[in-house]
Parts: sequence; C-alpha cells; structure tokens
Amino acid sequence: MPKRTDLKKIMVIGSGPIVIGQAAEFDYAGTQACLALKEEGYEVVLVNSNPATIMTDTAIADKVYMEPLTLDYLAKIIRREHPDALIPGLGGQTGLNLAMQLEKSGTLEKCGVELLGTSSASIEMAEDRELFKELCERIGEPVLPSVIAHSIEEGVEAGKKIGYPVVLRPAFTLGGTGGGFADNEEELRETMKNALELSPVHQVLVEKSIKGYKEIEYEVMRDANDTAITICNMENIDPVGIHTGDSIVIAPSQTLTNKEYQLLRDSALKIIRALKIEGGCNVQFALDPLSFQYFLIEVNPRVSRSSALASKASGYPIARVSAKISVGLHLDEIPIANTPASFEPTLDYVVTKMPRFPFDKFADANNHLSTQMKATGEVMSVGRTLEESIEAIHPY
Repeated sequence: MPKRTDLKKIMVIGSGPIVIGQAAEFDYAGTQACLALKEEGYEVVLVNSNPATIMTDTAIADKVYMEPLTLDYLAKIIRREHPDALIPGLGGQTGLNLAMQLEKSGTLEKCGVELLGTSSASIEMAEDRELFKELCERIGEPVLPSVIAHSIEEGVEAGKKIGYPVVLRPAFTLGGTGGGFADNEEELRETMKNALELSPVHQVLVEKSIKGYKEIEYEVMRDANDTAITICNMENIDPVGIHTGDSIVIAPSQTLTNKEYQLLRDSALKIIRALKIEGGCNVQFALDPLSFQYFLIEVNPRVSRSSALASKASGYPIARVSAKISVGLHLDEIPIANTPASFEPTLDYVVTKMPRFPFDKFADANNHLSTQMKATGEVMSVGRTLEESIEAIHPY
C-alpha cells in the first residue's frame, strides 16, 4: 500500500530529559523516525523537553517545542499546530503514556488528530496487565500465575494466594520503576506502597517469582498487511530477576538450542499478530534452563531500549521502519540498502551490551540490582566470537 497522502503534518512526542532508567536510546529512535517522516515529505512537529539531545536540533524536525511533557502543554501545542496525526511509540514509555492520556481525555478526537501505527486498544491490551494476561490465556501462550492488585491489602491477599516469593510489576511504568521482589508479607507491603504510588493507573501485577530462569528477548516487526518478522533475538547473561537494562546482553543468543529458538520465535510472532501491533515491538520471555517450559514476561508495544541495541547490532533501522509503517507503507515497500525491509537480518558476529552504572556519583544509593533499572547508559561492542566481543569492552 502506498504512503498516505491525506496526512500533511505529524506530531512526535519525545522521551523528555535523560533520567535513571531512561538513557539516550529513545533519542536515537526518535531522531531516526523524525528524519524518516521528513524523507517521505511530511511536516514534523516535535515536542521534547530535552535541550541536550540531537533530537531537538532544528535540522531533525520542522518545528521543535521544548516544553514540559504534560497533558496540558501537549493539548495547547496540538490546538496551536493542528497536526493531522500523532505517533505514540517513539518516545519510550513517556511518549506512549502521554499519547494514551491525550486519547482518553478526548483531546485527539476534539482536535481531529489520528493516532498512527499501533491502535490505542492494542497499546492498552499490551500495557494493562490484566488485559494482557487474558489475551495470552485466550491464544494459549503461557503466563505466570498472577493477581492484579489496586491496594496494599489486595496485594497481601494475592501474595498468600500465589505463594512467596513474588514479583511486583506496576502497570504503565518505565524501567521497572516501583517494582521488585518480595519474599514475605513485610517486604510485599513495603514494595506495594511504592509500586501503587508510581503506577499512573494505580495497578500492580503480583506475579509468581521465577528468579533464575533465562531471560530472552525478541525484537519483532509487523505491518498492516500482517507481514511479521523477527529482527534479532537477545540473551541476558543475568537471569530473570535483574532488569534487562542492567543486564549484560548478548545478540544473537548463545545458549539456545534450535528447538528453543524456534519455539520462542513462533510465540513472539503469534503475540505481535494477536495484539495487531504495527511497527516495532519487544517481547520478553523467561525460559527454564532445564526444560522447554517458557513464560511470556511482557510485551513493549513501542520502540524500547532493546530496539536501539537490536538496531545497531543487526543494521536494521527499527525506528525508521516503524515510522514508515505508521504512515501506511508495508515492509516489502520499504528499502534498506538494496533489500526490502521484509527480509530478516542474519548475524554472523556477536554483539555485547554492557550497562554503565552511576554508583560513583550516588555513593549512598542502593546498588543491589533487581527488577528496577539503575543503569544510566551502556556501551556496545562487536566481535567474531563472544570472547572477542566482551574483550573489546574490557580489554584488561
């Protein structure tokens, strides 16, 4: 399908200032997407409150608003600029949450602004823990025993029902903010209080803990024609229990058998099709190292921090392709060098991502790694073997 000609001006929401748990990966994605939209002839309006990023450079977008990323300010900008459409999934969790708030408040409908790419219903289904669990059960994908809690007492009841240890996952948060493990009721009450405060919808998933399972991620892409491909699969050296942003990540995975690889790949493609996601998507699995038992941990219906790694590791520009899919193009119509974007990349080398921690600057901070991200950056290296790749980061 050719690109849409009824759209002239498109608004992109950035990820805001760099904070702990959100590094420059989203600026990389947003910059790529803005340039892709301009390449297709659209006028791009960017809202991002971060003067320290290349994304807010005047050459990247036609108009740049360096205003606070709040519902009120975005509504004012929409009324002033009258964009035809808004792309939600390029500013990380911040951009996604704001786009959903604009949709729910009725601002987009009142101003005649269309949400491009993945629909708000699909985003809601992937981000809302209860809806996601129901979907997985409906399509026969294994999810962990879990209970949704909206208060501390509900969380305590859930802990008793599931059995300790449990993991707490607040809905609509970035970098596992507010989440964590609880081995008893006292720890659960303490973590639950913080998790409820930090979830914008005051919803927390209390889930059975599977610490020690392998954590595997798949970066997948789908278009409106239902063509779906896997771009890259990544393996965390650290097991489930350490946030993927704090883990050493290897691409492609090194310890999966072909059966395990195909099993998880089929599952990732099945879930992206069931959610009807259009664009890039990150699917996280927990795999039992002693059997073929696996669980779906979560799906990010947006360009994530893993997308930046997968993009650089494979040479496949995920954010650029996602932006073009959102304006109506199909994967076989988007060229990457001399190849259509519908071809899956193949890696004949090993890429390692190592996190960078800020504990030298925050001497009093808790340096115990858990489900809440603490890294503020990362470094990537490439080698012919795993050893060569790791040695490129730590040569001594």
